[in-house]
Amino acid sequence: MCGIVGYIGEKQAFPILIEGLKKLEYRGYDSAGVALVKDQGELNVYKTTGKVANLETLVDGKDIEGHVGIAHTRWATHGEPSVKNAHPHVSMDGNIAIVHNGIIENYQVLKQQLVDRGYMFNSTTDTEVLCQLIDYYYNNNGSNLLSAVCSALNDVIGAYAIVVTEKKNPHHLVAARQSSPLVVGVGKDKKEFFIASDATPIVEHTDKVVYLDDGQIADISINNGLHIVNHSNKQCQFDIKTVDMDISKLSKGGFDHFMLKEIYEQPNCLRDAMSGRLIANAEHPENNRIVLSALRDYRDRLVNARNIIILGCGTSWHAGLIGKQLIESMCRKRVSVEYASEFRYNNPVVDKDDVVIAISQSGETADTLAAIQLAKQHGALIFGIVNAVGSSIARETDTGIYLHVGPEIGVASTKAFTGQVAMLTLFALALGHETGTLSDSEYHKIIGELALIPTKMEKELEVTEKIANLAKMFTYAHNFLYLGRGFNYPVALEGALKLKEISYIHAEGYPAAEMKHGPIALVDQDMPIVFIATHHKLYEKIISNMQEVKSRKGRILAIVTEGDEHVREIADNVIEIPKTENCLVPLLSVVPLQILAYYVAVDKGLNVDMPRNLAKSVTVE
Repeated sequence: MCGIVGYIGEKQAFPILIEGLKKLEYRGYDSAGVALVKDQGELNVYKTTGKVANLETLVDGKDIEGHVGIAHTRWATHGEPSVKNAHPHVSMDGNIAIVHNGIIENYQVLKQQLVDRGYMFNSTTDTEVLCQLIDYYYNNNGSNLLSAVCSALNDVIGAYAIVVTEKKNPHHLVAARQSSPLVVGVGKDKKEFFIASDATPIVEHTDKVVYLDDGQIADISINNGLHIVNHSNKQCQFDIKTVDMDISKLSKGGFDHFMLKEIYEQPNCLRDAMSGRLIANAEHPENNRIVLSALRDYRDRLVNARNIIILGCGTSWHAGLIGKQLIESMCRKRVSVEYASEFRYNNPVVDKDDVVIAISQSGETADTLAAIQLAKQHGALIFGIVNAVGSSIARETDTGIYLHVGPEIGVASTKAFTGQVAMLTLFALALGHETGTLSDSEYHKIIGELALIPTKMEKELEVTEKIANLAKMFTYAHNFLYLGRGFNYPVALEGALKLKEISYIHAEGYPAAEMKHGPIALVDQDMPIVFIATHHKLYEKIISNMQEVKSRKGRILAIVTEGDEHVREIADNVIEIPKTENCLVPLLSVVPLQILAYYVAVDKGLNVDMPRNLAKSVTVE
């Protein structure tokens, strides 16, 4: 979603800010802006619609001097994408500038109060309201910027990450967070500081960071360094942590798009994710085992869990559907999968004997974060499956598993999905073995096969060119159906989501048997239908579903197990995937669907990595 970058120190701020914004472009945005404070106390603000490159063009030849600055990429919530609604916003007297991620829920009430006090507004945003509110306390309570921010935030209801600067004190920044991530990077000798909505723009400058917690406000100045207070302006203790991020993974590495790079990274990402957790010995499979510290540390609560509730949004929800089947079949525990966005509003039944598994690539998904906070209030054990180390969800959970698949830049998730499914598989195997509901022979066999999945993924990637050629014939389509059964039903949902996200073609996923209950009415000679028809116990039934489509002239693309000849006789086109255990098929069957979606979007000339209206990290409801 929106991106924030801030800098204060001895260097010129603008180059740091603009490069930081470029590293946050993957989050999705529609406008960009920067505010720079000169040492003499002059505030210059530049903003534009469109890409960061437009901002660079705008400032060409203008005054970009300043050792203090804030910058922003905006994803429109309150008010259309426009220059007047772009950040930074400036107070009516021109003293204060602010950038903001999140939503101020009571902004209309606050705005009316400020209008009654004589304030005028240039934009339709909630952010400008907060800026003017800070200005009001600054000018009327005889306070400094920090005190004014504290007072203003006590009036605010909502989610925010903000950075505020002023021209009257040109060597000063104030930053705060509530339910929206914000990171402070500590530079060399603690003489410069970097602020960002995630660590991506910071890591090339420093690996030392402070993750602000909800309700914390950072007071940063060139002379006095970093101090953190609460809303009552009382000092808070904080830890400086070391962040581990490979800068090379933030580049495309020779690929045309991050999405394609991340598809190709999946074999090695899974090897990294399973390293130290999956112990497999081909010669002595009886020694195969799963090692999870979470199961060691919370064994009794996990083994004795009455119910397991999986929470996620989008792709993470699809991974959760696969996790449900894995845990129920291997552990014989009752599992429900809930949209995190609906969970907390449904008066859920959760208690201390339940385990809640929260899945999020970014670890900052606002709906998921709010849902687990509710579950914690009911005493449930919170188990996180996240990719971003040090993220809000990771810090809120009792235990869990990091994916370790590296930063995912493309908005359409690929390697995070397979990482999530792999980690859910490890969890189900380990818990099933611990509870005795999974036989030793099955446990050892599945572990051995799981260890081979990365190599089989690499074999799949050898047919990318074939899928690219198939994609050309689907650029005409306005609708797609994706159908699967068992473990492949959630893969059908995920394949449809990938296509609609980046190609803007309407696509729906269904359990294949449900096709007869409505979607079959859509089938004609212009309707491409993707069947995930790998070998499993429902194979004959999905063949029957394919016959029903074929008799209505539907055009079938089938994902099949290598060597399958039966489906080939029915389908118009087939893509083979390597044979594996039924419970592991999603890790392989999803890859050709990712590639198909990618090349359809490329052939349509679309921006694959930054599809319209979407954001990578959804940090507001």
